[in-house]
Amino acid sequence: MTKMDFNIVLIGFMGAGKSTVASGLNRLYGMQIVEMDECIAKREGKSIPEIFETNGEEYFRNLETELLIELQKQTNLVISCGGGVPMRERNVAEMRKNGKVVLLTASPEVILERVRNNHDRPLLENHKSVEYIESLLEKRQEKYLAAADLVISTDGKTVEEICREIKGQILRIV
Repeated sequence: MTKMDFNIVLIGFMGAGKSTVASGLNRLYGMQIVEMDECIAKREGKSIPEIFETNGEEYFRNLETELLIELQKQTNLVISCGGGVPMRERNVAEMRKNGKVVLLTASPEVILERVRNNHDRPLLENHKSVEYIESLLEKRQEKYLAAADLVISTDGKTVEEICREIKGQILRIV
């Protein structure tokens, strides 16, 4: 496939499959991956939980906004956003300038299974239950849907199926 002249911005709750799908888009279509959380942690020289602890959430959210603005200078990127990125209106505006925004969804049960053994998610660390995940999802759902150009469920699908679905739907709206 030829280089895409736009970016794909993946949003969704933690554990919805953003990093996995980004890797699939890289493998299948040669898109360069930008993992926002990884990029920010590397630049700051701290893990995301450490940034939250030492500098606070607002500081971290500002770093996300700055990175989204910076990435607008490039194309053929798949940008994997942290779960909270779409909560900020400014970030949604910047994501839209970057490319097509794809919301990946998963059921609370699937999310719990995917994040159960991960300790790099400050908002879930002491709350790993279907009920807690459901309540957070409910709080974020409206903003996630408002930010998205496409909504793709990841439950019960292979990475390749999800990537082909994204590509097929995006090419219809570009």
